[in-house]
Amino acid sequence: MDLSAGPGRAELVRVAETVAQEKGISTAEVIDALEQAISTAARRKYGLEHEIVAEIDRKTGEIRLYRELEVAEDVEDHARQISLQDAKERNPAAGIGDHILDPLPPIDLGRIAAQSAKQVIVQKVRDAERERQYDEFKDRIGEVIVGEVKRMEHGNVLVDLGRSEAIVRREDLIPREIFRPKDRIRAYIYDVRHESRGPQIFLSRAHPQFMAKLFEQEVPEIYDGVIEIRAVARDPGSRAKIAVISKDSSIDPVGACVGMRGSRVQAVVQELMGEKVDIIPWSSDQATFIVNALAPAEVSKVVLDPDAQRIEVIVPDHMQHIAIGRRGQNVRLASQLSGWDIDIVSETEESERRNREFRQTTSLLTEALNVEEVIAQLLATEGYSSVEEIAETPLEELANIQGFDEEIAEALRERAAGFLEEQEEALVAEADSVGLADDLREFDLLDLQTAVDLAKKGVKTLEDLADLSGDEFIELLPDVEVSSEEAGGIILAARVVLGWIEPEPEEDGLEAEAAGDGDAADADGEVIGEMTVDGAAGEGEGGDGAGTVDGEERI
Repeated sequence: MDLSAGPGRAELVRVAETVAQEKGISTAEVIDALEQAISTAARRKYGLEHEIVAEIDRKTGEIRLYRELEVAEDVEDHARQISLQDAKERNPAAGIGDHILDPLPPIDLGRIAAQSAKQVIVQKVRDAERERQYDEFKDRIGEVIVGEVKRMEHGNVLVDLGRSEAIVRREDLIPREIFRPKDRIRAYIYDVRHESRGPQIFLSRAHPQFMAKLFEQEVPEIYDGVIEIRAVARDPGSRAKIAVISKDSSIDPVGACVGMRGSRVQAVVQELMGEKVDIIPWSSDQATFIVNALAPAEVSKVVLDPDAQRIEVIVPDHMQHIAIGRRGQNVRLASQLSGWDIDIVSETEESERRNREFRQTTSLLTEALNVEEVIAQLLATEGYSSVEEIAETPLEELANIQGFDEEIAEALRERAAGFLEEQEEALVAEADSVGLADDLREFDLLDLQTAVDLAKKGVKTLEDLADLSGDEFIELLPDVEVSSEEAGGIILAARVVLGWIEPEPEEDGLEAEAAGDGDAADADGEVIGEMTVDGAAGEGEGGDGAGTVDGEERI
């Protein structure tokens, strides 16, 4: 590789253009790679201590070599620095800190240097090709692409996309489908990322959006935006649900997706290896949408808990197995589609639970309020499930219950208040007996009942509480519904009160309330902060055979 040779220089540019065309990269990238390779080879010839720069004329292919030198006031490295006086002889405008290029004579790089240059060129071209692949596919995430199966590796499918290669991992294949080399494969691009061996293009046939894109290809109304796919859930190879809505009231979204005699949905099913597809009309009303999603099961009633994103669905007994589906598939897909946790309950189970809760509430109110069972039943029927609710209900509201008057209502409120007062006194006595410290008793984030329960487990002071971890707090109170975040917040607040740690500049939630001077929690379980732990209301003493409790007549 003789850099001084005139013949072949123009050919260098033509070779660069040919390589660029074959690899799908720009000619400039190939020439840049050549320049770097020649610079590397020239450094081996002149010495690695020199900074060599190579330039290739883009038109003639002429190669020029330079030594890059920094203009310095005191020259310490003669291989990389030049004095200001010598620099001004070459360029009068040179100044301290500037870099000048000192021309070098052309040389024959030799076979070893030429081989090194070739390796650099190959690597730089490969890097440029990889970058081109990444740039080409990074913006195509979310598309469906067709390629040819190249080979199989450990259950993964390597796909030839022309100038690039992609992979369909085993978990991204539909179960039981088999591909052989040269087969055509259609898949969804869900990720493109840089890895040590180059850009990796990941395809999937099991991704929910793969089915959505297939419908977009088969249903013109979806492609045009008249019908919108709102949600997709799949059990690949078995069953799927897709929720659609039409922006045009004259177009039935379900019918459009099904097509004439099922032609459109059948084309999708065929591509998905026979996967059954339920097409569901989307609704902004969550209850309606979830009922639709559970089709073909019939639904009798739903009970929503928006805060917990949970819904209880009551179905006829003979529909329970249909609503749940084989191995829970139907309810699981409906849950994925809606984003809600769904509990399927049969009418018989729901009726038995209501009766059980009614009996428990009746028994509680009978004993706590010292009333006849019929009075307790009336209260339970009206939705009163605790003594606290009765004590806090306005007198007029209680008096409006059928069969009640103001006298009965007032008596009920008085007995409820008396019962709660007795419970509070008993709880205070219990707190004293278990050695509950005042600082924990007055800690705003725990009601007295919870503090007593902790004291029974050995946590008797605020310092004992602050020493706990969130998991330990939850283990000590298995009957209290509290999340790990809430438990951690309570313990953190205790440490702030003790002065172990500094409070946040802007206190809010649990820590702010704990660090403040708010009133202590009431006995009815109302507490400061996000967590509420209901105070346990113990049952009253049993009545005697004469129909009195503690000497008082029943109402």
